[in-house]
Amino acid sequence: MSEETAPYGTGPAKPAGSAPVKRVRTHHLREMKERGERFTMLTAYEQYAAQTFDEAGIDVLLVGDSASNNVFGNETSLPVTVDELIPLARAVTRSARRALVVADLPFGSYQASPEQAYLTAVRFMKEAGAHAVKLEGGVEMAPQVRKLVEGGIPVMAHIGFTPQSEHTLGGYRVQGRGEAAKRVLEEARAMEDAGAFAVVMEMVPGDVAAEVTASLAIPTIGIGAGADCDGQVLVWQDAFGLRTAKMPRFVKQYADLHGVLLAAAQEYAADVKAGTFPGPEHTF
Repeated sequence: MSEETAPYGTGPAKPAGSAPVKRVRTHHLREMKERGERFTMLTAYEQYAAQTFDEAGIDVLLVGDSASNNVFGNETSLPVTVDELIPLARAVTRSARRALVVADLPFGSYQASPEQAYLTAVRFMKEAGAHAVKLEGGVEMAPQVRKLVEGGIPVMAHIGFTPQSEHTLGGYRVQGRGEAAKRVLEEARAMEDAGAFAVVMEMVPGDVAAEVTASLAIPTIGIGAGADCDGQVLVWQDAFGLRTAKMPRFVKQYADLHGVLLAAAQEYAADVKAGTFPGPEHTF
């Protein structure tokens, strides 16, 4: 990635002596695909996770509609609204200096028409400072993707199992098996033709995802889609063990943050009840 200089100013002042940071852009992901270099993506919904993942070198941060389940306590992604997601996206974009920040368009905010999709996406770009948006759907969403791209808004597509359509799809089921594999490839090509800069494939057989990845010039991002996608994405609470429910098969847990937080909270409670906190060293 080459360093870029903003032509009309540099925004907020950076700390003296701080090294310039090269922002990941959509074309960098395509260049990584061309080099055969894998890239990384995690969800983030607030300041500290965004800063930590950015420092770790995660390439893309997704302010997902999965915040519905992982922030707001809903059972599915369907109830979350644009007004709920925008403050989360704003926090992430303000906190990440390097990562490309993508905001999900929630259910009901873009399906009605390309015009509705554009007005919703503009809110995420203007009010939250998102760098791109993501929407779910295949061939039927091509007009929405085309409208956004023509209006200067980068779009990440999402095909395969699409959580916003879980009732239509009959629940959490793998998509693209057997004869349905051709449909996944058609949807991916439709998104590429409409101008999407990348496509997420969720719960798609690995051989199908590999065929799609080889067929597209734009990068693919897998979640439960095997190892041959150009990038991978996970919900961070799943990957790092904050969520305690049974994990999907495609999740690898890299930490037990629930256990760490539980032990720390229990120790704090015990100290307070025993009168050992605050101690003399914590008192003015």
